[in-house]
Amino acid sequence: MANDGREENGAGTSMDTVGSSGSGNGNGNGNGSGNGSGSGGSTRGGEAGAELRSWDQVLDNATPSTSPPYWDTDDDDDPGPRPSDLYGKFTWKIEKFSEISKRELRSNVFEVGGYRWYILVYPQGCDVCNHLSLFLCVSDYDKLLPGWSHFAQFTIAVVNKDPKKSKYSDTLHRFCKKEHDWGWKKFMELSKVSDGFIVADILVIKAQVQVIRENSHRPFRCLDCQYRRELVRVYLTNVEGICRRFVEEKREKLGKLIEDNGRWSSFRAFWSAMEENVRQRLSREKTDVILKAIVKRFFNEKEVTSTLVMDALYSGCKALNYRSRNKKEKRNSVEVDSTSFQVVWVEKDTFVLSDDVLTLLEKAATEPLPPFKEDKGPQNRTKDCSGDDFAKDNVERDERRLTELGKRTIEIFVLAHLFSNHVEVAYREAIALKMQEELILEEEAAGQAEIEFRAKREAAEKEKRSKKKQER
Repeated sequence: MANDGREENGAGTSMDTVGSSGSGNGNGNGNGSGNGSGSGGSTRGGEAGAELRSWDQVLDNATPSTSPPYWDTDDDDDPGPRPSDLYGKFTWKIEKFSEISKRELRSNVFEVGGYRWYILVYPQGCDVCNHLSLFLCVSDYDKLLPGWSHFAQFTIAVVNKDPKKSKYSDTLHRFCKKEHDWGWKKFMELSKVSDGFIVADILVIKAQVQVIRENSHRPFRCLDCQYRRELVRVYLTNVEGICRRFVEEKREKLGKLIEDNGRWSSFRAFWSAMEENVRQRLSREKTDVILKAIVKRFFNEKEVTSTLVMDALYSGCKALNYRSRNKKEKRNSVEVDSTSFQVVWVEKDTFVLSDDVLTLLEKAATEPLPPFKEDKGPQNRTKDCSGDDFAKDNVERDERRLTELGKRTIEIFVLAHLFSNHVEVAYREAIALKMQEELILEEEAAGQAEIEFRAKREAAEKEKRSKKKQER
């Protein structure tokens, strides 16, 4: 991961990333009174935000993008608020920071996603020494309806006069009455605060908050596009690793099947002998079954990169739908990598394999996920961009890669699901039926042999008795 001053203890799983133990009840405030004075508001100013504003200008002023239409679209069928409606920024300037003697300070309350929040800072640390502690808190949490829950991803930054040295931390948390505040006890060492973070005795803290609407039935868009583009420049390697590990795990399983000559030959014979209509039935599955299983497999609410993975899968679904609708037309020149083979198509509400199962299994087992060809240069929040075209190209490159990862992951998931839950089950049932038939034949043969043996024995005894009568 790029070294951009980011806190890597993302999802509340370390000792340094914990709730502040009810810390919203102190008497400090940052609303303009006393030594804890400050001003809060939803702003986009400051040096640390300059680079993000320049990227906004690139996107607004550049020539129209040739990107596929699904990269920046949300679900048109969902009437609820979109990620862009649930995202917001907040800047807090704490004045006379060196004169602060209070244990804790609160920012003004700000609203994001229909919820009220504030930032809580401990200038001398919360239950720790020599550290600045920072938390995002739900305002008036004790006045909310019983059972309330806010699920959000957020970033807190302490701004440095050199934007490249600003300190960022990201995390994902489900806020509730028992955990109404979340953040970092050891956000940064106090000894480093004086190294460019305090200018004119003012400490600037910025927050980005993304409230997330979950959907357990299908991959869902989590992040506002600008927030996503910022995060993907830091976490793309992590997303790549998650998708690659899954694909390689399934490829390894399929590879073992193909390498077992006896079993593979048996499977090929089974599939080749099957009627075409049965093959078609085994090569398809309802999209809602697959997509629900995908969300269950990949969304982990304690992992900060889950939102990017979900966005990648969402774009991958859109790409599959787009390709399926336009598979007979010329593909967009900047669409997801067309060199990789197509595994599935979407027909109405069903995933359908694009080719014969044997062909797809062999291809999937032998063709790995294409490597990511990353442009040279720093991959962090404050990356220098030499021109609008460069910035735009990097945005499209990252979006393309997210879509490619999502699409490929979904395709392999569908193939593995159909093989494990339909094709392999039918194969095992056929093998079991064949073994049962062979056993029945063996039993019938044994029974026939027993009948013949008894008949011969009775004939022999009859002949013996006949000879005895003749001797008399």
